[in-house]
Amino acid sequence: MDNQRTNRPGLSVTVICLNEEANIGACLESVKWADEIVVSDSGSTDKTLEICAHYGAKVSSDAWLGFGAQKNLCAARAGNEWILNIDADERVTPGLRREIEEAMEDAGKAGYYVPRKNYFGERWIRRCGWWPDYNLRLYRKTSGAWVERAVHESVEVEGATGRLKNPLEHRTYRDVADYLQRMQRYSTLAAAQMRGEGKKAGVSDMLLRPPFTFFKMYVLKLGFLDGVHGIMLSALYASYTLAKYAKLWEMDKGGR
Repeated sequence: MDNQRTNRPGLSVTVICLNEEANIGACLESVKWADEIVVSDSGSTDKTLEICAHYGAKVSSDAWLGFGAQKNLCAARAGNEWILNIDADERVTPGLRREIEEAMEDAGKAGYYVPRKNYFGERWIRRCGWWPDYNLRLYRKTSGAWVERAVHESVEVEGATGRLKNPLEHRTYRDVADYLQRMQRYSTLAAAQMRGEGKKAGVSDMLLRPPFTFFKMYVLKLGFLDGVHGIMLSALYASYTLAKYAKLWEMDKGGR
């Protein structure tokens, strides 16, 4: 960890991962200044664990519980008052580090929303609803916990929250193939989540929701200003919407 410690409260960075050797090094390099790094690994077979050890992270091997539950498990092992949760494909910028250190000194806040600078490949996506993409990632351990959903997990805190200005860089998808590969998993999880909430899918959902997703991202969220990337993302998210509701329809009909 970085030895240039001020009198600020302690900070634990929490990360969950599985086979992230391509990302985890840059992720941990960006937070090596924190007081501790706590990692929950779900069975990596690549060099992920070796890289985590290089950065002095406290690593535990855990069975997969789901995104929200896994992050709560990781947070429970944190030894400091403040927790910063990041994913393996995210990086803390120098400006965000300085802002975090100042923010933790505010006794009146229970958590902070952080803007994410999302990339598709090497392209920063400024529209399509991808910026500033605020997420609550910095929070007091005693005041917050992750809502244990299958997908779209988030932190809920008791107390006042603030917003930081400097971004967390998010290397979202390497390319179209990476998106499609992950879409298969996330659309299944999303369909299962909706089914668990008692939702149903009909023909109208599969017919109308995908084109509306495209229209919202490409037109209402100004995706057309992102050029070809705006077209690709809007179409890919429309495909995800179709897959999600089609899988929900299959589940309702007793499908796999």
